[in-house]
Amino acid sequence: MDRRRMTAIGVLVAAAGTAAAVTLPSFAGENPATRRTAPAASDGVAPEVLDALSRDLSLTRDQAARRLKTERWASGTVAKLRTELGADYGGSWLGADGATLNVAVADPGQAARVTAAGAVPKPVDRGVAELDAVKTRLDAAGHDATPDVAGWYVDVPTNSVVVVAQPGAEAAGRRFAEASGAPAGAVRVRTADEAPRPLFDVRGGDAYFINDAGRCSVGFSVVGGFVTAGHCGRPGDRTTGANRVAQGTFAASSFPGDDWAVVEVNGQWTPQGVVNDFNGGTVPVNGSTEAPVGASVCRSGSTTGTRCGVIQAKNATVNYPEGTVTGLTRTNVCAEPGDSGGAWLSGDQAQGVTSGGSGDCTRGGVTFFQPVNEILQRNNLTLVTAGAEPSAPPAGGGSTAPPASTAPATPPAGDAADCTGQVSRTGRIAAGRAQVQPDGRFFRVSGGAQEACVSAPAGARVALELQRFTGAAFRTVARADSADGVARLTADTPAGAYRYRVVGLAGAGEYTLAFSAR
Repeated sequence: MDRRRMTAIGVLVAAAGTAAAVTLPSFAGENPATRRTAPAASDGVAPEVLDALSRDLSLTRDQAARRLKTERWASGTVAKLRTELGADYGGSWLGADGATLNVAVADPGQAARVTAAGAVPKPVDRGVAELDAVKTRLDAAGHDATPDVAGWYVDVPTNSVVVVAQPGAEAAGRRFAEASGAPAGAVRVRTADEAPRPLFDVRGGDAYFINDAGRCSVGFSVVGGFVTAGHCGRPGDRTTGANRVAQGTFAASSFPGDDWAVVEVNGQWTPQGVVNDFNGGTVPVNGSTEAPVGASVCRSGSTTGTRCGVIQAKNATVNYPEGTVTGLTRTNVCAEPGDSGGAWLSGDQAQGVTSGGSGDCTRGGVTFFQPVNEILQRNNLTLVTAGAEPSAPPAGGGSTAPPASTAPATPPAGDAADCTGQVSRTGRIAAGRAQVQPDGRFFRVSGGAQEACVSAPAGARVALELQRFTGAAFRTVARADSADGVARLTADTPAGAYRYRVVGLAGAGEYTLAFSAR
């Protein structure tokens, strides 16, 4: 395939100062003198996001703010209902007005549960897991798709899998669906003049250079580096910043199949939890809660600036000239060459990095992004956020955070009372979310046994991960899932910098982490 490196969009990782760590029970954090934060905004939403939503969705600023508030509520409600409904969950989407949350249910008896949660139940024949299975059949047969078939995706509002064919090629789309063995009633063919392609270009923005040649831009900062599009580089490719100072190396890349890459940066660069708005400012990133179908979403691009629209579908497959990419999110946001690789935000929540699309910002189009949570999970990465940016463990001295509590942990009511340790921390967790402890930072140990436990919220399940800094990123060295309300972990570890990561698996509520180390 053509491996030319073109310009993309996103965040330029900026140089900053170093941090320090000391022996437990004191903890390390960034030097306040070198920390940079994004401008404050009401409810955590930057004014630039409200302006872009107002322009592209024809809303007033108040309407845009109300819509974002509704979407935050919808994200939490969907996570709860998906767990409660199990196999009967048929997908969810916001109405065209952005105010009504629809939840499909395959069992009419579950409708009351949906109504009680504040959503509108929609009876369907198939749960979303069944739709995903149908799409998996199409994915397996993808090599038989002709160029007349642009792609396919799960469409939860119609409770079907949609195959997109070129105008006049409906028969080719039907033949492809039939050959896959997918149930006829679960697949429908629609036509659209779409020819998705990776969005390459050589134009600027906050760029980084690959092998001193082509350019792309950062998607989102992670501990130790950043994520971007997979078609920007291969493992081993070296990067320099916009200032031509050596920056890092592509540590992992996947394209086609997926479209993501991870760049590990050197000690001269400090990842920051912001996105360049290409309008003289930055937008904060405060998490990566996945927005539902129908939610508004905004993309920043070095070619076309900030553009907004809505999420149309998830788990979409696209047939690029270079090969098939699956698991993408489909949107009606426009994009043009040069917007590839950059950041997608729903409010202040990271959603993904630009993969490719069809059309342009004059006549409109369709654009796909690679979901960021998949990139984080597949590569065991931690997103850097504006509110609490983790810092890489340094070689020596510096400032320290306030001392840790030495009181035994007090588990929530109903949880095991013997979850105690030298240090304790509390927090709130929900399914699909993760928190780094202590306080989003790390601690140093001289080596030996480490013991920890987490008292999970009542009725919830969590995982506890112990992660060690390896010189470029934190890697999980031990993990335990909760049983009977408690996750317990013991590990014999060498000297180094460590942190704990609490991951929500089901349910939500307050947890207590207690740990000890030498």
